[in-house]
Amino acid sequence: MTHLGILHQPFTLELGAGVFIKGDVRVKEEGGRKPVLLFAHGFKGFKDWAFFPYASERFARQDFAVVTFNFSHNGVNEHDFDELDKFGQNTYSQEQQDLSAVLSAVLEGKLPLAERLDNEQIVIVGHSRGGGNSVLLAAEHPEIRGVVTWNGIADVNLFGAAFREQVLQDGVGYVENARTKQQMPIGAVFFEDLDRNKEQLDITAKAAALRTPVLFIQGTQDSERLLEGYRSLQKAAPHHRFATLEGATHTFGAVHPFAGTTDDLERAIALTGAFFAPLLKRAAAGE
Repeated sequence: MTHLGILHQPFTLELGAGVFIKGDVRVKEEGGRKPVLLFAHGFKGFKDWAFFPYASERFARQDFAVVTFNFSHNGVNEHDFDELDKFGQNTYSQEQQDLSAVLSAVLEGKLPLAERLDNEQIVIVGHSRGGGNSVLLAAEHPEIRGVVTWNGIADVNLFGAAFREQVLQDGVGYVENARTKQQMPIGAVFFEDLDRNKEQLDITAKAAALRTPVLFIQGTQDSERLLEGYRSLQKAAPHHRFATLEGATHTFGAVHPFAGTTDDLERAIALTGAFFAPLLKRAAAGE
């Protein structure tokens, strides 16, 4: 598909029996190979949620080859949350495997439009839980040149102690999706994974040790838990960059279905592009 000079191709990566990552590549039709921007969604998110297609096209127009994708256990197959059984079995370790699989597909030239992707220049942007995942991925993969988190988490445990105990006791607990009203399962495997991999999944400690440049973008109208995490990151990892967006909500004012861009979303896009620019070499036109 082509949309006003942007090529758009879907892809599917098979990780195992019945385990797939579905994604999209967007890149400008003209010009040489473009630096690759991986764009990771958050908890209860997916590649076509709200601002993801719009922001992906905006980044493609800034001369990135943009790769969006659904985590394999995000609960979305054909439409939002039609695979809740998989959602209930999701873990951070699974999401890290998914991210590594997407990164490997880029490095090995296995994605569509591979000839237009400069796989020696890769950056990653993550929203919410995807932001935390992006930091964890960069800590293990020095191939990544830079990271930007959009209202990213600093702590992998999104839930309170009472919910954790209930899930570990009963094997499953439920959180409501405010938009779809679905009861979304969280399996005991989620907390077992956190317990087993405490060090590997310590976002704040990984950020503190990380030498890959990171920009943390945080809206002041987000939840107190995320604002507290942002402050803890500032304290633990002062060598990174921090941008506070006054008045911005968790989704920068964007809604799903997408009803158009917002000033806060445009600020996040502009800050992200400006942060990555000095980390990348751009091909001359026609190269």
